[in-house]
Amino acid sequence: MGLIDEAVDRLKEMLITGELGPGDRLPVEKDLAARLGVSRGTLREAVRTLSAMRVLSTRQGDGTYVTSLAPDMLLAAMGFVVDLHQDATVLQFFQVRRMLEPQAVALAAHRISEETLEELEQLLVDAEELVRQPEVDHTALVENDLRFHALVNEASGNPVLAAVVEGMSGGTTRARIWRGKTDAGAAERTVGEHRAILTALRARDADRARLRAETHIVEVEDWLIEHLSGGSPH
Repeated sequence: MGLIDEAVDRLKEMLITGELGPGDRLPVEKDLAARLGVSRGTLREAVRTLSAMRVLSTRQGDGTYVTSLAPDMLLAAMGFVVDLHQDATVLQFFQVRRMLEPQAVALAAHRISEETLEELEQLLVDAEELVRQPEVDHTALVENDLRFHALVNEASGNPVLAAVVEGMSGGTTRARIWRGKTDAGAAERTVGEHRAILTALRARDADRARLRAETHIVEVEDWLIEHLSGGSPH
């Protein structure tokens, strides 16, 4: 293990033990380097590493602070990794999403608020208007799609699960746009499947909500299996 990795591990230990917590300012560089037994240059590299991971945040002229450590912030890097894989591996991300998102939707059936249900309803109204247009704006429709799923996942009440699912979903955006442009009727089917999910959520029917979500994801997954060999979501 290199010196930078060791410094990162020691800083992580300070976070795990509670010596440093969300919002705390790190000790001055000279003192912290001496405490960790590393050079100031090594400490700077360790801080850069943890800043890239969104564990730390450096404020110009004010020092370095621990971030909120919120799951969605820490897992944001996963979305970047997913974005880098837009070949056949996009199917693998859909498969992982299929394993996780239906569970988030089932949890949401028990926990979703009336306010969120109404927001989902408005998104569906907007989506239905989009698909009625002579020229469908597929980018806008996918943005609507992503927002619909994000709201449902957030309503699960499990921010870690929601962040992981969102990380998986973000990297499938181009594949969704590609499908919308090349698969006749895909936009209408997507909106219909969202309507079925919302109906199950309104009924607080977790089993049906889980089933509707899985069916929705599998439909896209099946299309990808059929078409990836002949094209690309780039």
